Amino acid sequence: MSTTQRLTSLLTTVLQPIFSPTYPSQAAWTVLRMVAGLVMIHNGLDKLADINSFAEAYVKVIGLPFPIFFSYVAALTEVSCAPLLALGLFTRPAALGLFSTMAVAMYHHIKVAGFSIPYLELSMLYAACFLFFTVNGGGLFSVDALLSGWLNASAVGQSVQTPETSKSSYQTPELTSK
Repeated sequence: MSTTQRLTSLLTTVLQPIFSPTYPSQAAWTVLRMVAGLVMIHNGLDKLADINSFAEAYVKVIGLPFPIFFSYVAALTEVSCAPLLALGLFTRPAALGLFSTMAVAMYHHIKVAGFSIPYLELSMLYAACFLFFTVNGGGLFSVDALLSGWLNASAVGQSVQTPETSKSSYQTPELTSK
């Protein structure tokens, strides 16, 4: 193999996106899901620790009615949905709830400081992660995948799906034929 062929092969391997799930990509997906969920829990706990202060400083500023009520909605969404996301249980609805809180947070930051990246960056990163999981679900190594395998198996009277057998449900016919 010539140097050019080796370089081309290396660049192809590095640059080519992964369309079908592999164990390393699913492991990375799991780490992202768990980290995003676990680090989000403290945000809800901080809100609950001083709900009146959060309502005054954030919710009232953006003009939402019933600031105490919406402060509790945000805090309880973060406290309940973040652990679900970390586990990969009801991932899509949990991620949608968390994405919604981050969309409101981004609106608050834009209203208060304009398009200032230092104020927006953390809520934007959280929102992007939560949007990813809203669209894609919990991945192969999630409680959702396990429950889905059990439901599929009980519906057709088969044995329970393992991560290896449920991996085929992620692949489309176009990708498996290549």
